[in-house]
Amino acid sequence: LEHHMDNFLFRALIAAAGLWLAEVWLDGISFDSGTWLLASAIVLGVINGFIRPLLMILTLPFTVITLGFFVLLLNAAMLALAAWLLSGFHVDGFWSAFWGALIVSIVSGIGSWIFGPQGGIQVKVIRRD
Repeated sequence: LEHHMDNFLFRALIAAAGLWLAEVWLDGISFDSGTWLLASAIVLGVINGFIRPLLMILTLPFTVITLGFFVLLLNAAMLALAAWLLSGFHVDGFWSAFWGALIVSIVSGIGSWIFGPQGGIQVKVIRRD
């Protein structure tokens, strides 16, 4: 359980970096303080861990029909939900949520690529026999 909590907190910090970049780059996303930024990353992580998987299953036909584009809309909805739940996190409309979610997804993807799925820098050994 301790390892999972460390992994969750590590991923929350990566999400916080993505949210911070979204705030810097987009006019429609803001946080009242750094504490709200971290709280938003944690809440977004919980939403993405529990609510998003259920919605991914329920909306799978839309995702298939749109060749995956619907996942971007789902990510925007999860970001908007986090902002709705937290008074210190502000998302001004659909496009702010859409672009903000895209930024957070890209930063999280890069973080997972660099640090691996378990956190910590991963070293990949390529063997040529």
